[in-house]
Amino acid sequence: MKAPFSAYLDSITPYLREVVRILSEKYDYVSVLSTDSTGFSLAISQHSKSVSNANMTTERGNVIRVAKDGRYSEFAWNLFEAEKPEETAKKIEEAFDAENRILSAAGTETYITGILEDEPLTLFVEKEAGILPEEADMESLVSEFVRLSDRGMETVPGAIECMLRGSSTHICKMFLTKNRYLRQSYVYTEAICAAIAPTEKGETKFAYEGVSGLAGPEIMDGLAEKMDILPQKMKDLLGSSEIVPGEYDVIADPGIAGLIAHEAFGHGVEMDMFVKRRALGAEYIGKRVGSDLVTMHEGALCAENVTSYAFDDEGTLAGDVIEIDRGILRTGICDALSALRLNTQPTGNGKRENFAHKAYTRMTNTVFDSGTSTKEEMIASIKFGYLLEGTESGMEDPKHWGIQCIVCRGYEIKDGALTGRVVSPVVMTGYVPDLLGSISMASTDRKIDGNGGCGKGHKEWVKVADGGPYLKMKARLG
Repeated sequence: MKAPFSAYLDSITPYLREVVRILSEKYDYVSVLSTDSTGFSLAISQHSKSVSNANMTTERGNVIRVAKDGRYSEFAWNLFEAEKPEETAKKIEEAFDAENRILSAAGTETYITGILEDEPLTLFVEKEAGILPEEADMESLVSEFVRLSDRGMETVPGAIECMLRGSSTHICKMFLTKNRYLRQSYVYTEAICAAIAPTEKGETKFAYEGVSGLAGPEIMDGLAEKMDILPQKMKDLLGSSEIVPGEYDVIADPGIAGLIAHEAFGHGVEMDMFVKRRALGAEYIGKRVGSDLVTMHEGALCAENVTSYAFDDEGTLAGDVIEIDRGILRTGICDALSALRLNTQPTGNGKRENFAHKAYTRMTNTVFDSGTSTKEEMIASIKFGYLLEGTESGMEDPKHWGIQCIVCRGYEIKDGALTGRVVSPVVMTGYVPDLLGSISMASTDRKIDGNGGCGKGHKEWVKVADGGPYLKMKARLG
């Protein structure tokens, strides 16, 4: 079935159009983004149960953006009387006038920016979904999560807790200007199963598996299969030892490949950082940053997962950007205002945490292209090294291109074969061009994961997805 567009947003369209019309008489540019996204989240463990009709991306509200003489301002609101657009427009004008007086009194320098394009465009997209979040059988979902939690306690060695978490959201967004009328509706869902167990030394080990996709809550059925994998993952962790720090030949699984893509050249080529001169990537456009095997895509259209939309929060159509082409950094990704300031084109990556937050350049799907090797061939090529599996966390320094990836497990390889020895945890660090430049093999398969979210610095959380094939490279581990 198609995910139906919000009847509520349709009902307020005439009101919003009139607000835009009134404000357009005074301002050089006017746009409004309206959202009506519903969904749920649930978390089940041995000690607690939580069910909510809210999650990271549920929201209802509007944000209006105006430009006058090269200066942009925004106003967000969610309470109004639809029959009084003149009053809404007046309140918005008064707020902007007050802002101008405060900035002038403070002597604040204004960043002058060109006027955003407003070419005529109409778009209506309703993507396919199995079950809508608002129609999900929550009682059955809770019962299944409880059953899987109990099963995990029975099957995962040493488990002291087994938890399941999931969320599903029906996203509806509308973007209006004098000449644009864009609407989209889609559903995404994500869920994980996880277990906690102590080692003999009293350390705590955490193992998890997840599902995600541009689909309804029906994909949560896949957690039963994922639960079958958890016992071996935990057994590996409980029997693990510490790694000897050093440089090794390593194989990154698709999850770690995605983490590298996200941290290495995800944040590093968000071009609002170019405007602020906070990213080294601006100096490397057209230069080599990886081996010939490294081609990396970014965009809502380059893959299908939790953040595959039709247009971004600034009304720019979604894209598929080749950031790195056979080792050469070609371009970055860009929101609409940063594109104006950099004299380039926006790429469909202007995203807001919600309607009340600023739009920044943000990632969508960030993925490495596949290669021609198999995982088995890659293992056979290593004299001594590790197969790295399981993403925990990562961070980077866009200004100096340092990267740090926290990996759940490292499986030792000697003389082209896995030995059965496991090390955990593993910290992978390095200088991004060195790491990507050392990639010597890539597998034919590719996987993309959309569990979790990404912050801009320490805040501004949005959904992202990343992935790639298995990659062989050299890396510093500790």
